[in-house]
Amino acid sequence: EPRRIVLSTDSPAALKVGTQQLIPKSLAVSSKPKNSPSRHQSFGASREPLSPDPKRAAVPILALEAEDEDDGGGALKRNLRNMSYRAAMKGLGAELEPPKAAPSLKPVSEDGSALPDRSPGRNKRTLGRKRVQKRGGSFKDQPRLYQEIRERGLNSVSHESDEDLLEESVPEEPSPLGAIVVQSYRPAQVTWSQLPEVLESGILQRISPEERKRQEAMFEIITSEYSYMHSLSILVGHFKRSEELRETMTQTEHHHLFSNISDILTVSTRQAGPGRGPGRPGRGPRAVHFFFEDLEKRYQEHLLISDISDIVEEHASKRFNPYISYCSNEVYQQRTLDKLLTTNPLFKETLKQIERKPECGGLPMISFLILPMQRVTRLPLLLDTVQQKTNACTAAYEAATRAVKAISKLVKSCNEGARAMERTEQMYTLQKQLEFGKKKPFPLISVSRWLLKRGELHVLLSEEAGIFRRGAGRLCHLFLFNDVLIITKKKSEESYTVMNYATLDQVTVEKVESTDPPSPPPVKAGGYLLRVVLEKDSEGRREEVVLSAETLSDRARWIAALMHRERKPDTTPKGDLSQVEITRAYLAKEADELSLQQADVVLVLGGEDGWCWGERLRDGERGWFPQACARPITSRVAAEGNVRRMERLRIETDV
Repeated sequence: EPRRIVLSTDSPAALKVGTQQLIPKSLAVSSKPKNSPSRHQSFGASREPLSPDPKRAAVPILALEAEDEDDGGGALKRNLRNMSYRAAMKGLGAELEPPKAAPSLKPVSEDGSALPDRSPGRNKRTLGRKRVQKRGGSFKDQPRLYQEIRERGLNSVSHESDEDLLEESVPEEPSPLGAIVVQSYRPAQVTWSQLPEVLESGILQRISPEERKRQEAMFEIITSEYSYMHSLSILVGHFKRSEELRETMTQTEHHHLFSNISDILTVSTRQAGPGRGPGRPGRGPRAVHFFFEDLEKRYQEHLLISDISDIVEEHASKRFNPYISYCSNEVYQQRTLDKLLTTNPLFKETLKQIERKPECGGLPMISFLILPMQRVTRLPLLLDTVQQKTNACTAAYEAATRAVKAISKLVKSCNEGARAMERTEQMYTLQKQLEFGKKKPFPLISVSRWLLKRGELHVLLSEEAGIFRRGAGRLCHLFLFNDVLIITKKKSEESYTVMNYATLDQVTVEKVESTDPPSPPPVKAGGYLLRVVLEKDSEGRREEVVLSAETLSDRARWIAALMHRERKPDTTPKGDLSQVEITRAYLAKEADELSLQQADVVLVLGGEDGWCWGERLRDGERGWFPQACARPITSRVAAEGNVRRMERLRIETDV
């Protein structure tokens, strides 16, 4: 008869002792508990980690402390947890894969002595290749989604000390043993200084702090490119190539939604899926270069990374054109996605099923679609960090300068392509919607004209040729372009009747306080008022209109838009202006709003009622955004550093 297996919780010893049992001291790590759990902490085994390894995801890690991504001593705590877990499972006879969470992080005990090295083994998760060298698997063994990482190089002044990119582990006072916390395990971002070969070589003691920061910056570009490539492969493999999703939309909608995303993936690596990559017929023997593979090859050449600026310059100037096409398609992409989500229930349900897949990390498809725009706008900042950590008057510094200039020009081309496509499409649409009737038609379509703001306001009073007419609060729809104001009455969702218009050089606007009565005859004021004067309207006459906005911020935004031609350049030094860092991405919903990415820095030029008027530092674009999606930058050193950095990038782009 086979031997019956008794679970430890049902053993006689366990039943005798009860709920409180002794465990080997070697399995516990005593550390100071944190006041609050991190956002990745789970207090039960029901939540699985976002790891692509099913063996690792099957069993939670036992630990006394929640993981903190920003804790420089995380390497110590993570490896101790892993050893405890392996030691506990060894007795159960479990067959486990050697841990690959952070294989490059060498376990270090709290007294600073090195723990025994692990036995080397073949890495099964390095893109199907034999692991000939020890280096390279550190960030490829367990790829992370690009949306989940935080690039330190985006912060211009966060690396002022030698301990900026790697904080050494500081032993904490032991705390009384408490309840063991079961949490999901998620590896932190490995840094160049944490690589075992770097630690063993002693090179950290032979290089300067600035060179160490330069190595960290270059290594971060390489590792973040791999995460970015991994996320793009998820977008292509699980969304774009999904037959179920394709069947819910037309071919045109599918093209507008995904555009040339496969080409962008192919720019980085030959791992673009079946039928993709350099092996296409008709290419001939000419060598095909891929961005990430060139970066990885340079990284593998030497322990001390020589330089990557030449690689970035080469690809940005010659092979990144697919980014311009993709960014130019952004307006069609957003419009198509919104339409499908609101009018196509089958698409919405199918999309939800794909987003629930573990490979997608529970993230919405839109977070994958915007990745090329995010990556291409972050690369200049990451390269600028490399440049600033490179000794001036050296060949490496000149190469970094050329790389920053090349990638910045690419970003400028992407922005201009997206803006031109959006404005052209918008002008053609509005031309069809506006009906001039008895009014003299106005030729709307022009390459130099674009929409600044549109929306509804209440007409309280109008005066024309000395005759006052009460508006009785009727609604009018305003279309404000960069050179003309058109006042209309809405007929339907797709049609507007033009009531009057005037070029902006003939328009003045002023705020009307509730205590100030409008011009006679008096009317009952409501909402927040503004007076708009058309000195010479479509018929050459003067007309004055008192309008009412529903909120203070709405009135402030209309006044700012109407006065944009009269706005004088701000002479205040930008370093003295308030700055905010964007903590939550925001997608502009109106023409005068500013789309923002997480970690963007914005100069605050004004504000009203929960909204801020500001200038996006990375490209100088201005617009409104919710105050709730930003936090103030209180450090004056950080603020001045941000301004210097952005001005330098813009100058190099314009050269």
